[in-house]
Amino acid sequence: MRPLIHLTAPSGWINDPHAITVRDGVHHLFHQYVPDSLVHDPACRWGHAVSPDLVHWEHRPVAIEPGDGDDGIWTGSLAQADDGPVILYTSVRSADYGMGRVRRAVPVDDRWDQWVKEEIVAQAPEDLDLIAYRDPFVMREKDGWRFFIGAGSRDGRAMALTYTSRNLHEWTYDGVAAERATTQTEPVWTGRLWECPQFVDVDGIWAMISSVWDDDVLHYAAYGLGRYDGGRFSATSWGRLSHGNSYYAPSVFRDAEGRPSLMFWMREVMDAEQGWAGCLSVPHRLVATDDGRLGTILHPQIRRRFGPGDPSDAARRPVLLSWRPSNGSVLHLGERARLNRHGKVLTLRLGSGAPRSMPFRGGAVEVLLDGPALEVFSAGDVLGSPIPPVDGVGVEGGRLTASAYEGGEYE
Repeated sequence: MRPLIHLTAPSGWINDPHAITVRDGVHHLFHQYVPDSLVHDPACRWGHAVSPDLVHWEHRPVAIEPGDGDDGIWTGSLAQADDGPVILYTSVRSADYGMGRVRRAVPVDDRWDQWVKEEIVAQAPEDLDLIAYRDPFVMREKDGWRFFIGAGSRDGRAMALTYTSRNLHEWTYDGVAAERATTQTEPVWTGRLWECPQFVDVDGIWAMISSVWDDDVLHYAAYGLGRYDGGRFSATSWGRLSHGNSYYAPSVFRDAEGRPSLMFWMREVMDAEQGWAGCLSVPHRLVATDDGRLGTILHPQIRRRFGPGDPSDAARRPVLLSWRPSNGSVLHLGERARLNRHGKVLTLRLGSGAPRSMPFRGGAVEVLLDGPALEVFSAGDVLGSPIPPVDGVGVEGGRLTASAYEGGEYE
């Protein structure tokens, strides 16, 4: 089965979501897409989907294709300017995929189905010895615009560089917005390169969210909390945003009510026989927790689609479980998956595979089951994972309730 409320590609490969934008009540979501492959290929393009409610998605035509000097169309973002929308994307070339360039594109129709490429607006500064440069994230600032872009130096510093512009055409390099050495590991390691660095105000607190990369290995999403002023970010604390082996490349956006939100790429969720690989998480809300962390919770647009249900519904439609585990409790998710609580740790075990863990800080644990996609929410912490088919749910210890998706069933 495909997931029902997690976006998948019609066929082929899907990864990073980006440029999620609300316009006239419609959510536009773009994503990395390789239609003819079940593994990543540098010749990515921008897929496009739309939704009225962040739940029901309709695929639209591919927005931007390789060609015209681009061997791949990698991650970027979208600015809604007064004279129309502009996409800034990473243009890559086969000579060195790690070192991208920033290029503009503008739509040729009101549905944003077709975009035409324009000029290259930024390249890696020559005075920095970089091994990687990609993923622009643009935001309006005062009377102009600013974008941040991920970079990694040869001496092991992960960085976010920044540029400014008054018109989205001419961009001026404005230096290093934030950096951290790969040798710094406490309280969390943030890698050699920050992929997809993004800055957002969450409940009055500034956060930088990035994906942790090192030597072509994709790890997890991390964050820094601190002070932002004039294109410079100074972190006062660091933390891990995602747990498990699935979540990566979160994309920050403001929902229709202006609330800070995000969606992840979920790796390993796939069906090779049906010809698709990868999915996107459901939308999450970003929150500042009472104990000083950055956390995510299930977006209310998803929650309101669930009503009274039974755990056995998981075999045919999405189910949201609420579990209050006592110490030593076990939640059985089908025959080959179980979630254990031991003290302050929740551990997911899938058959004989390596366990995947997340903190447990008390309260209810919410478990969203949607076909082969699993998301676990607990006090702002979140874990994503593929999961074998769930034909029943059982619990040893603790209290369990369930609600089932009321917006449709699997075919």
